[in-house]
Amino acid sequence: MICIEKNACAKRETAKLLSVLIPFYGDDPTALLQSLAQQSGILKDVEIILYDDGSPDGELYKRLVHEASEMQAALVLYRNSQNKGRSFARNALTKSASADWVLFLDADMLPLTESFLGTYLNEIKNGECDILFGGFEVPRDIVDEDTKLHSVLAQASDCHSAEERQQAGPQYVCSSNLCVRKSVLAAEPFDPEFKGWGWEDSEWAARVSKKYRLKHIDNPALHLGLESTQTLLRRFKSSGENYQRFVRKHPDLAPNLKLYQISKKLGKIPGQSLIRPVYKSVVLSRKAPTKARVLALKLWRASWYAEALS
Repeated sequence: MICIEKNACAKRETAKLLSVLIPFYGDDPTALLQSLAQQSGILKDVEIILYDDGSPDGELYKRLVHEASEMQAALVLYRNSQNKGRSFARNALTKSASADWVLFLDADMLPLTESFLGTYLNEIKNGECDILFGGFEVPRDIVDEDTKLHSVLAQASDCHSAEERQQAGPQYVCSSNLCVRKSVLAAEPFDPEFKGWGWEDSEWAARVSKKYRLKHIDNPALHLGLESTQTLLRRFKSSGENYQRFVRKHPDLAPNLKLYQISKKLGKIPGQSLIRPVYKSVVLSRKAPTKARVLALKLWRASWYAEALS
């Protein structure tokens, strides 16, 4: 990881309370940076560290260099020539952070309030926990047909209140809006053996929640980067090995989760993989009811996971 750019504020090297860590590959974090710049009155306590994980778009990097020069917060931009993966990116960012607390934000997230960073800073000062998850929401009004399925799936599966999430503990924690003591990440980094998409943050959350204090709060960010249906199909198909690793590392937790239970049931059906083309056709059919498409997508994922677990 090579440090390419530091803006004027970062060169002053004053002590910070929070390091905002933004890894990205291809996604443009400009809107997120501009939103963070509106968090008035507290930017002196914050540093922002961007990590370009080998994005092929050179123009994007040039725009970010310009954006860094305009920021009134300390901003550092790192760039890797090769994509090293999600766990590597987060672990590398953690090591580069100067504050005792770090906030992971995906590049396609957008804070919903001007007090977003202030809310986290207040929780940090309270000192009552080690891990904070603020939750996320997805756009409900401006959703095109190609991302509609992801929106519906996320609203049903991931967008919950802090109270609902707290009851489930680590189950709804993900790294898209996650605030953590740096010492926790030093002791329990993300597992770099997870490759490609999925489950590295779920595994980390399950692991650290056994040792450290986890608190869910209502401080959501908006997830703008909804995926196309084809992308969801591809990711669910390719993430079976990661899911198997998650299950192997957490045999106490996984059997209690509905996805595991469905996957195991499907695995007992002889030739269950032959049904996948049916699932896929329903998922891709825009004439089918949305509920049927979401169910078919879940079964598509469970079918591949059943094979990985067999």
